Amino acid sequence: MKKFSLLLGMLLATLTVNVSAGQVVVRKSSEPFDAFAVRDEVQKQHEWREALRFQQQLQILQALPLGCVPLATPYHHFSCQGLFYRPYPYQNRELFIQIDPPAGESP
Repeated sequence: MKKFSLLLGMLLATLTVNVSAGQVVVRKSSEPFDAFAVRDEVQKQHEWREALRFQQQLQILQALPLGCVPLATPYHHFSCQGLFYRPYPYQNRELFIQIDPPAGESP
């Protein structure tokens, strides 16, 4: 039994567990906080990343062409002579990814 305990102790000592919970934010209870709004925003960001991942062919621009019009609904995007682009942060810069026309917009 002593050998088993020793072997178990050595095994546990060699195992390394790396756990990450993400960013932890501490707030005062007196500050207003809407957890549901944060949850919804995180979900929207996740859906956007998944849509990018599944899209077969991406057109990515480092700068928009002249004459683009910024639009805010249904989300922040740009209309550029019939093409639509959405800003995307990447490595501390902003790139623009071509998207399908948002609902209600025509190309």
